[in-house]
Amino acid sequence: MNKVLISADHVITGPADRVITRGAVLVEGGSITAVGTAAELDTSVEPEVPRLACPGATLLPGLIDCHVHLAFDAGPDPLRAVAEADPGELATAMADRAEQMLAAGVTTVRDLGDRDALTVTLRDAIAAGTATGPRVLAATAPLTSHGGHCGFLGGEVTTDDEIRARIARNAEQGADLIKVMASGGALTPGGPRMWQPQFTRDQLRLIVDEAARYGLGVAAHAHGTDTIEHCVTAGVRTLEHCSWRTAEGIVYDPPTARRIVENDIAVCRCVSGDWRLFLEQMGPERAEAMAGVIRDMRKEGVRFIAGTDAGVPGARFGDYVGMLEFFSSLDFSHAEILDMATVHAAHALGLTDTGTIAPGMRADLIVVDGNPLESLDSLRAIRHVLTAGRPIGM
Repeated sequence: MNKVLISADHVITGPADRVITRGAVLVEGGSITAVGTAAELDTSVEPEVPRLACPGATLLPGLIDCHVHLAFDAGPDPLRAVAEADPGELATAMADRAEQMLAAGVTTVRDLGDRDALTVTLRDAIAAGTATGPRVLAATAPLTSHGGHCGFLGGEVTTDDEIRARIARNAEQGADLIKVMASGGALTPGGPRMWQPQFTRDQLRLIVDEAARYGLGVAAHAHGTDTIEHCVTAGVRTLEHCSWRTAEGIVYDPPTARRIVENDIAVCRCVSGDWRLFLEQMGPERAEAMAGVIRDMRKEGVRFIAGTDAGVPGARFGDYVGMLEFFSSLDFSHAEILDMATVHAAHALGLTDTGTIAPGMRADLIVVDGNPLESLDSLRAIRHVLTAGRPIGM
């Protein structure tokens, strides 16, 4: 389908408060060439151009998942599933997971940790049209301390020279960004606790500076309150998790939050669709503390972006909307939530050709039944998906 005029009851052009009632979008090749009311475009576009009318539906930018792990299987033991997997079988499984995400309306994913740069191979196959999936941004092996969080992915470093060499290696393999496990995590037995730092302030600055030499930004896995401050000082592009943990519990630091805003750093909270179970396991006191710091950051003006952490235990690849519903439970408006998943996500990832609907933008589009500004559940009712103008299931 080289050229098509798509019309719907509502066209959310982005940000989400910009809506065309009974709107239409003209797609030609991989790009959007015109946006307006259906009446205007139906008159101005040649009669021979195919029309795709979608009554009762909303057309909006394709969704963006800023934090996934295509190499993980969402099962209870991701270490074994990744580290011991046959490379060929793992590559096939990753391609299937990418297709699941595209079917759920996700047209861009940022993969923040894989093995053997397999995500780069998948990214290139999708871009070439030999595989089906969303556009992929790949971090390859995340930098971590020796024996640290996700060290089984191959990115263990200790010295400054090892840091330089690992970043150079990732860049050589085709990484789109650098991921650093700035604090500990929960997936690696025997590794540092979630609140414990894995790198010094100076090492984090080195990582940011070295990444910049290759034109790459840095995404930092950062749970610890001190680590978050170090990452902000170092100049990372995004903070993953950003849960403000200490040995004593959650300790929110408003001055650091203000610097997050001032430095245009985005926060990806990495919430999977099983968040209700997660909160239940945390217990009411800890769950409310976690929700409280998210509300505090929102009041401070922190820009949140959408990410599911798909692939870690319980985080299924096809359940993007479950993550959005978490923010709805905290009284974020549907417009705020849609912006997290589109325009704000694109900005944080440095993508200038997606996240909104406008002439010249990449034709990453979805059509859903109903109106997601009224019900997020409508995002589960996918009618059509286009990625770079290529229709999926049409």
